[in-house]
Amino acid sequence: MTAYDAIVLAGGAAERLGGADKPGIRVGGRALLDRVLSACADASTTVVVGGRRPTARAVTWTYEVPRGGGPLAALDAGVRLTTAERVLVLSADLPFLRAGTVGALLAAVEDGRREGALCVDQDGRDQPLVAVYGAEPLRRELALLATEHGGLSGLPLRLLTHELDLARVEGDPLASFDCDTWKDIASARARIREHGVVLDEWITAVKDELGIELDVDTDVLLDLARDAAHGVARPAAPLTTFLVGYAAARASRNGAGSGDGDGAVEAVAEAARKAAALARRWADENETQ
Repeated sequence: MTAYDAIVLAGGAAERLGGADKPGIRVGGRALLDRVLSACADASTTVVVGGRRPTARAVTWTYEVPRGGGPLAALDAGVRLTTAERVLVLSADLPFLRAGTVGALLAAVEDGRREGALCVDQDGRDQPLVAVYGAEPLRRELALLATEHGGLSGLPLRLLTHELDLARVEGDPLASFDCDTWKDIASARARIREHGVVLDEWITAVKDELGIELDVDTDVLLDLARDAAHGVARPAAPLTTFLVGYAAARASRNGAGSGDGDGAVEAVAEAARKAAALARRWADENETQ
């Protein structure tokens, strides 16, 4: 993937939320800001423009000048602390942004023919705060706008995007869903509890809370839990999956795996396979009695 830095705009008065601390509002047990930071975890440098707060990973903090000066002033403050040729720009209120959308934006500018790429929502509207910009064109246009208008405070983002040669990327339909009102927050909280996504959301939240960077086959673990519950007893399901995790961690630590993420995944799969086989043998004995 193309190397990039990230700027997350986490300021603003959140007037439609009654002045609430919007980046800190939780959706699915995680702060909105942390959800955005997880989507750009492989950025070389991440700059957050806004008030300092605990975050799930390390970031660089700064403020726009003047405080409350708007998105262009915030971008100017953020880009001063970046060094990569590509800069990902995000707002801090995107609960459904995923790394796949970030990858699609970076791929759209990889050949260097365009000055940036921005996400287009379901209604065909440009989303300049879900975008990748070339650092040089971004600095150039910010400087020109500051000279032309005597500063950047209060200027709208469209003044920037109109001057850049940008590709349009149709990402995930929910990638640019932002939370401006309490109704938006309620909608986001309800959506992540829908049957088709709630498990993935929960697993992601747990991994984020525990500081785990590990992708495992959840179907394998669910099948194991089912076999243990049906073949042994219902309480055996959570206990068995815990023991599988413990065994996998021990095997990885003792060198049975490669020691990296892939090795840990292999260790979990092998431990789950053994436990599932045991559960089936246990069930078979009950059926023959």
